[in-house]
Amino acid sequence: MKNRCAEILALVVVACLALGACGHRNGDDVAARVKDRIHDDELTRTVNIDVSHQNGVVTLTGNVDTPDQKEQALALARTTEGVHDVVDRIAMRTGDASGDAPDVDRTAGEVVDDASVTRHVKARLLDDAMVRGLHIDVDTKQGVVYLTGTVGSEQERDRAVELTRTAPGVRDVQANLKIQRT
Repeated sequence: MKNRCAEILALVVVACLALGACGHRNGDDVAARVKDRIHDDELTRTVNIDVSHQNGVVTLTGNVDTPDQKEQALALARTTEGVHDVVDRIAMRTGDASGDAPDVDRTAGEVVDDASVTRHVKARLLDDAMVRGLHIDVDTKQGVVYLTGTVGSEQERDRAVELTRTAPGVRDVQANLKIQRT
């Protein structure tokens, strides 16, 4: 009888935690949901935003290219289940020291091609289990992809370069990736 009671109690605790009914919501789950929503959104898919969560407060930190991307990321975070408040630490990216590719005169077709390459590379980095694509900025100019950001190891850096180099439309890869062990 004692073992049966212990089994039932363990099942109740597991169910309670799984349903979030015990008054504690796992902060990693909330942050992961916000990150997923930002990554899945058409407008914010390629932004470089870090998400942290504590006691219902989500903090968004990073850089975006447009005001619309910033507003969309904030709106997605605010409407995520488990989020009670959002702290905005998102900055608009500028060309100064951002690791952006150098400006060159490009035709409209080249701009579209470069945007397509950037989208493919960013998707590959985000979808790869080894690479933390949220910490890597991707810029493309005339088929040359510039990677800027942080990775956790040399292996992660090498994998990011390999994924980029084999993406359609990539002529060359310039990696400015710093190793930041966590």
